[in-house]
Amino acid sequence: MTDGNRLDDTLQRLLEAETRAQAVIDDASRERQRMMDDALAAVRDAEARFDAGRVELRAPYLHEAQGRADQVVAEFSRKYGERQRVLRELAARHESEAVDAALALLLDPTV
Repeated sequence: MTDGNRLDDTLQRLLEAETRAQAVIDDASRERQRMMDDALAAVRDAEARFDAGRVELRAPYLHEAQGRADQVVAEFSRKYGERQRVLRELAARHESEAVDAALALLLDPTV
C-alpha cells in the first residue's frame, strides 16, 4: 500500500468517525430536548396540582368566613330591626304628644 492510499484510508476513517460523532451529538441533542420537554411538562402538571390544591385548602377558610359574615349580617339585621322598632315607638309617642299639644293649643290658645 502506498503512502497516498494510507493517507486516503486514514482520511476516510476520520470522515467516518466524524460522521458517527455527529450522529452521537445529534442523538444527544434530541435526548436533551426530550428531557427538557418532559421536565417542563412535569413542572406544568405540578403547578396545576398546586393550584387545585390551593383552592381546596382555601375552601374551609372561605366557608368559615362566609359563616361569620352571615352571623354578622344577621346580628346587624336584628339590631337594625330593634332600633327601627324603638324609633317607631318613639315616633308614635311623640306623635301622640304632638297631637295632644296641638289640641290643647287649639282649645286654649293662652296655654
